[in-house]
Amino acid sequence: MFRLRSGIIVACDVDDLGLLARLVEATGDLEPVQGYKIGAGLALRYGIGRAAGAIRERSDLPIIYDHQKFGTDIPEVCVRLLEALRGSGVDAVIIFPQAGIEALRASVRGCRELGLVPMVGGEMTHRGYLSGEGGYIEDRGPERIYLDAAALGVEYFVLPGNRPAAMERYRDIIARASAKPGFLFPGVGAGQGGDIARAFSILRGYPSYAIVGRGIYSRPDARGAVLEIWDRARPWAQ
Repeated sequence: MFRLRSGIIVACDVDDLGLLARLVEATGDLEPVQGYKIGAGLALRYGIGRAAGAIRERSDLPIIYDHQKFGTDIPEVCVRLLEALRGSGVDAVIIFPQAGIEALRASVRGCRELGLVPMVGGEMTHRGYLSGEGGYIEDRGPERIYLDAAALGVEYFVLPGNRPAAMERYRDIIARASAKPGFLFPGVGAGQGGDIARAFSILRGYPSYAIVGRGIYSRPDARGAVLEIWDRARPWAQ
């Protein structure tokens, strides 16, 4: 799906299409940039087609849609939401199937029928998500999600980049269950405390991509921010 086996996915969590356009224009030709992620904010405000179109007019890099969080409704609704992406220009969808195995199965199947790449996440980056930290998701839930996704043939997995011990554990679990896994990881930009070099070192040998938002789009010089971040990460990346 991506041009290189490692790089940066720019998370475009900006407020309007003008800012989105300028962000893509500033970064789209940089070698480390392997794609763009757009979220529910832009989709709700402008429609997913317009948001994706603003990127596609300026870049042919993959566009990942993050519904924040997709996979949290009954299977039939998950499929109908995916159908709304038909013809939007989106290439992949991030799925956090907190609604259970049938929601995961329906979402993965729906993605494939629509020509979309499913990318499955299990553990998020913030404290209080898992039951061991006072959250509602059972501690072994993410492991089960990753294993079920691998059994369904999913090739891309989203890991919490600011939790190195969890990354290592999930990497090993997924690698035993999937023939050729690739990894994406948020949590290494501004505000979440992750170390991008360490995250890449944990995933060395596998296709791996850092998802970075505020550390790029909130900087006056987004282009310079990408190059600065990649300079730190490059020695550890594939």
